[in-house]
Amino acid sequence: MPGSEVGADFWVNEYITPWDIYAHGVTAVLAYQKTEYQEMYIVETGTYGKALVLDGKWQSCTGDEFLYHEPLVHPAMIFHGAPRKVLILGGGEGATAREVLRWQTVDKVVMIDIDGEVVEACKQHLSEMHQNAFDDPRLHVVIADALDFLDTTDEKWDVIISDLSDPIESGPSFQLFTKEYFEKASRVLSPNGFFVVQAGPVSPGELNLHARLAKTLNAVFPNVQSYSSHTCTYGRPWGFILASQLEINTRPDPEKVDLLLQTKTSGGFRMFDGIALLGMLHLPLHLRRAIATETQVYTLAEPPKFFGQGQLQGV
Repeated sequence: MPGSEVGADFWVNEYITPWDIYAHGVTAVLAYQKTEYQEMYIVETGTYGKALVLDGKWQSCTGDEFLYHEPLVHPAMIFHGAPRKVLILGGGEGATAREVLRWQTVDKVVMIDIDGEVVEACKQHLSEMHQNAFDDPRLHVVIADALDFLDTTDEKWDVIISDLSDPIESGPSFQLFTKEYFEKASRVLSPNGFFVVQAGPVSPGELNLHARLAKTLNAVFPNVQSYSSHTCTYGRPWGFILASQLEINTRPDPEKVDLLLQTKTSGGFRMFDGIALLGMLHLPLHLRRAIATETQVYTLAEPPKFFGQGQLQGV
């Protein structure tokens, strides 16, 4: 049976479930390092450009990262309306900071990442993602544990963005998807602030993590809203969860959103506008049902564990 010609002999095989793999063809390895916390590759791929891979899990790539970073950042910023102080937990590539810094109202951004070696490698090799955000004087990068930072800061933040790697058991992030972590974030969020977390896949076979994160956030915040974006290189739609003490309007006027973006940001959006936001906030029935019927709350005693690491493999 004839097959198609392939353009790579080296592959990132990411284990999606125990029965499913998403393989990305690698044309060059730009950086490799075993840091104190994780194994890092920065690679060039055939279709989607440069990518960051941590512990065998695909983080983001230059070809479609806008499908992740724009929806991660801008709904919370829009619902606040005029955020001045923003806290990013994670975000080593610098793309989350890039999107935050589009907002002219922002005076101060603090980015907390536990792995300084990954941040430095991203500065060097992923300029397409950070687009010199690290040089913006409003951005302050702190190499630290997010939990320690939340325990010691007394500042209040208009928007807190939790852009952490998936909670695989051997990785550094699994504690940061728990009720205790969300309580710490809530303590330093301003009364009219918004908290957002990257919240795993929302494909039909993998809904448990997202639904349980929504339930966990609802144990801390009175108003919680899920939404998603189909990020191609993740192999499935990816979920986010927005939380606040304030009511979240799930029917924003697209024209008003577009006007807000036009007057308060530097623009340059690729997938995000008022219509995109309105669509994201309206979940399909199966996902609404999964969230509504979930009962488990993640705690430090019973944290989430994301399925398996991937691997790089030559053929």
